[in-house]
Amino acid sequence: MAQAIIGIGIIGCGLMGRELASAAARWLHLTEARARPEIVAVCDTDPALTAWFSTHIPSVTQTTTDYRDLLANPAVDAVYCAVPHVLHGELYPAILAAGKHLLGEKPFGMDAAQNDTITRAIAARPDLLVRCSSEMPFFPGAQRVIEFVRQGELGEILEVEAAFLHSSDINPMKPINWKRQAAVNGVYGCMGDLGLHVLHVPLRLGWRPASVSASLVKRVGQRPDSAGQMVACDTWDNATITGTVHDGGGSFPLVLKTWRISPGDSNTWSLRVLGMKGSAFFTTRAPRQWQFMRYRAGGPQSWQTEDLGYHSLFPTITGTIFEFGFTDAIQQMWAAFVDELAGGDARGFPCATPAEAADHHAILTAALKAGTTNQIIPVSYRGQP
Repeated sequence: MAQAIIGIGIIGCGLMGRELASAAARWLHLTEARARPEIVAVCDTDPALTAWFSTHIPSVTQTTTDYRDLLANPAVDAVYCAVPHVLHGELYPAILAAGKHLLGEKPFGMDAAQNDTITRAIAARPDLLVRCSSEMPFFPGAQRVIEFVRQGELGEILEVEAAFLHSSDINPMKPINWKRQAAVNGVYGCMGDLGLHVLHVPLRLGWRPASVSASLVKRVGQRPDSAGQMVACDTWDNATITGTVHDGGGSFPLVLKTWRISPGDSNTWSLRVLGMKGSAFFTTRAPRQWQFMRYRAGGPQSWQTEDLGYHSLFPTITGTIFEFGFTDAIQQMWAAFVDELAGGDARGFPCATPAEAADHHAILTAALKAGTTNQIIPVSYRGQP
């Protein structure tokens, strides 16, 4: 039986747009996909970027510098939008108003006000599927930690820590880009760029902090622009957020780290959950492994390490002895989105939802206030009195 084809338009043809192109070109890698994406239209203000797609993707029949032209294309069923945060509040509602499904990059608005605008646009189009990009939880080791929690292995929770750590910003002469400029990235700084990466799994598992404190770090105040002139770099470099999550057994700390300056970490995502009966840990530093402990009163406390190999959420042709990587996580995330478009349930783990994106904005808004005032700030979630 032939796979259904979903026409994809890409708005924003930079790094992540090209990653989607690679994932779509390798769709035969997936063995049980309900449908396949076909990139038919691309849009970017830089024609050199759209030219790459014309050269490498034969299915692309439209290139444009105006997103409105792409949205008017009837061959486009769904849009992947990867543009600077400041543009989310304009483009995401426009995509939905045009009747296109949306996979948008985080943070789903540069601030809470933009996210409110996007949320209203989503509510006006309940017929459309809307998801937010977050690929790291699709690593097999992350999925194993999630399954461990869902099976009730933790007992009473002691602490949860989720982190996403980069290191390249430790070089003060690294040229500036828009993510280091608050007017385009937003005042969340590193939290806006990396926050949903660390909050996707905690929010999916129901761990919403009632209040937060935050330590915000700024170390590099200027960077060279494309001409070599030093310009202001006015976003937060590192943020460590500590939230208090209430559960049936009392409460526990949720520690969230979004660091652009973490010496030695090129792109390290990790999730650690500690409980009275069980604990688990995964990091992309060891992408084919996860660690876990099951403890019973009076018994030994022994961490075990399992070498997982390639056991992905969506089955592939790759042998299980091999190693899963970032490009695989991108394709698995896209497989989840396409599966929902084709009527599936994303094998029980959809991409980040608009509700999760809204909750993450509530947490980041409180964390920004907490970090700049040195207070513990209650988190005000949408719909709460």
